[in-house]
Amino acid sequence: MAKDAQTESRIIAGLDIGTTKVTCAIGRFENGQLDIIGVGNAANTGMRHGVVVNIDSTSDSIRKAKDEAELMAGVRIDGVWLGIGGQHVQSFSSAGMVAVRHKEVRQEDIDRVIEAAKAVAIPQDRQVLHVLPQDFKLDGQVGIFDPIGMSGVRLEASVFIVTGSIPVIQNAVKCAQKVGLRVDGMVLQQLASAMSVLSADEKNLGVCLADVGGGTADLITFFQGSVIHTGLLPVGGSNFTHDIAIGLKTTQSNAETLKRKYGCALPEMISEDESIEVESVGGRKPRTLMRRDLCEVIEARAEETLELIRRELDEKGLIGKLGSGVVLTGGASLLHGLVEMGDFVLDVPVRKGWPEKVGGLVDVVRQPSCSAVVGVMFYGLSQEKERALGPEMRVSEWTKRMKHLLGM
Repeated sequence: MAKDAQTESRIIAGLDIGTTKVTCAIGRFENGQLDIIGVGNAANTGMRHGVVVNIDSTSDSIRKAKDEAELMAGVRIDGVWLGIGGQHVQSFSSAGMVAVRHKEVRQEDIDRVIEAAKAVAIPQDRQVLHVLPQDFKLDGQVGIFDPIGMSGVRLEASVFIVTGSIPVIQNAVKCAQKVGLRVDGMVLQQLASAMSVLSADEKNLGVCLADVGGGTADLITFFQGSVIHTGLLPVGGSNFTHDIAIGLKTTQSNAETLKRKYGCALPEMISEDESIEVESVGGRKPRTLMRRDLCEVIEARAEETLELIRRELDEKGLIGKLGSGVVLTGGASLLHGLVEMGDFVLDVPVRKGWPEKVGGLVDVVRQPSCSAVVGVMFYGLSQEKERALGPEMRVSEWTKRMKHLLGM
C-alpha cells in the first residue's frame, strides 16, 4: 500500500530559465510542508525574451545553478520540473458539451466533457501545456465547480488551454538534458508564480499577476478562481539597466549596480541633495551626479512598463474584474517606488508578491525573484500526487486538482 502523501518524504527540484538568470531550487516535501533546502543562481546570456538562442550558454548557466543548489542542499538531483515561458506561448478558452448518460453526473461524464472541450484544432508545431478548467454548466445552470452527483441531461465545461511552440520547448528541455537532468514535467512560468504568490481569495475576487523578470513581463489573470487570461510584454529589468547605461553614460555592469542600490521609480521620494558616484566609460574618472538624475531615467521606463500592463488589461476588458488589483513579482519588481507608481498608473490596488507557504531557507526564497521556481515545485508536487493516484482515481480527483492548482 502506498505511503500517505502527507507523511511521505521526498525530494523535488524546480528550474526557472530566465532571460538574465537561471534559478534552480531543491526542496524536501514532508508532512504536507515544502521545505527549501538548496537554491542556486547563475547569470544567463543564452535567452532572449524567454526563448533559448544559445544552447551551450544556457546549459552552462543551468549547470552552475544546479551545482550551487546541490552543494547547498547536500543532495544530488537527476530530475527537475521546468518552467516554460516566452513570446511563443499562446492561450485561448474552449468549451465542450456532452449528454449525461445516466441522468446523474458521474466521473465518466466529467471525463468526456473535458475531452470534448479539448477537442480543438491545434497546429502541428504547437504543444498543449495546460488544460485549466474554469467551470461547468448543467442544463443551463452556470457557475458549477463540482457537478458529480447532480441530476441533469446536458453537461457543459469551459476550459482555458495554454499552448507553446514545440521547437522552443524542445530547446529548453535539451538545455536541461545536456547537463544530465531529466525533465519530469513543465509548467507555464506565470502559472507557477501565481501558485506560490497568490491567495485563493485574490483569485476569487479577480487579480492579475505580473511577473516582471529580466527580459519579459509575464501576465496571468484570475477571476472567480479560474485563469481567464495570459500574456507577455517584451519589457523587463534589462530595459531599465540599458536606459541607465545610456542616460548616465556608464557601463552596463555599473548601471545594474546603480539600479539595485539607488534606483527608485518616483524621483519625489528621493532627497534633492543626495548624490551618487557613477563610473565613466573608457577608463575616464568617475563622476558625481544627483541621485534624482538616475531616478528620472528610471521613472520613464517604469511608467511605460506599467502603462503597457494597463493597456493589455484594458484591451482584454479585464480592469473591471480585478477586485484584488495587481500583484507585482519577479526580480524587477524589487525596484523601489514601483508599487506606489502602480497604484497611480493602474488605478487598482497594487502589492508586491513573493513565495508563501514554504519552510526551510525562507530568508533565501521569500523574495520576488524566486516566485517562479518555488511555484514550479508546487506544481510538480501536485502532478506527482495525481500520478500516484493511478488512472482509476484520476477523473474523480479532477475538481480537487483544479482547486489545488488554482487555490493552493
